[in-house]
Amino acid sequence: MNTGIESWLTQRWGKWVVPYAALWVTMLIGGAMVLVLALVSAEVYDNVVDDAGLANLDKPTLGMMEQLRSPGLDAFVTGFTNIGGGIGMPILGSILTAWLIWAGRTWRPLILVGGAAAVSITATAVGKKLIGRSRPDHADAVPPYENSPSFPSGHTLNTTVVIGLVVYLACLQIKRTMARISLIAAGAIFIFAMGMSRVYLGHHWMTDVIIGWVLGLAWVGIVILAHRLFHVLLHREHAGPAPTFDHPAHLSDGSTGSAADGDADGDTDDVGARGPAGRPPAAG
Repeated sequence: MNTGIESWLTQRWGKWVVPYAALWVTMLIGGAMVLVLALVSAEVYDNVVDDAGLANLDKPTLGMMEQLRSPGLDAFVTGFTNIGGGIGMPILGSILTAWLIWAGRTWRPLILVGGAAAVSITATAVGKKLIGRSRPDHADAVPPYENSPSFPSGHTLNTTVVIGLVVYLACLQIKRTMARISLIAAGAIFIFAMGMSRVYLGHHWMTDVIIGWVLGLAWVGIVILAHRLFHVLLHREHAGPAPTFDHPAHLSDGSTGSAADGDADGDTDDVGARGPAGRPPAAG
């Protein structure tokens, strides 16, 4: 009796606890690396930026954006940039994550997007506190004005992380190559536009935005690595390789080994779950 229980516990441990532990450990280590990168960028900033800022980049870019302003465009860009703010991005991210959870029949998008967003928010807070860089003067900005520290751009960093991961996970659910290309292009344009909107409105310097992009893309890459490592550990013995754009639905009806055993035992986790319309779920 005890042997049977121990065998069952060992099987469950190997199937779930170890892969999820690897996922969390990789994300925690990667998150620490991103925070260190934020600290390094802060130190570099202190060493290379004078009191006036990077005059060769920040001020000319802001001046160019001021020449493009008009009342109608100002109102449009203000509305757009609010999507990436402290209220808009959590709402948008929650809606997109809920769709990914429904489409893939798995809670892992919540872990990936939620955990990644928590780290990006922390990195933003750390950078702002350490640098304390002033935003452009209100005379050069479009109201409503913002008075918190400027470096790095939280709108840019958080949008890069959330939209980048949503695009990655969504592409694993989509089979058409052109649809994937369109989705990636739309995500890239959205991220770029969000960053530039901060400069256009005079709420951030260009260097704030650039660092937001760099930190965000680095963190997205680490989270994707953690996701792929999770699938390697979870499915290497019975369900093929980790998810890729060419092989997203590796948890198919024909899976053998412990995946099939899980179905036979009434396992209702996402390994044996069905996707929308009865299709096998894409890897997520």
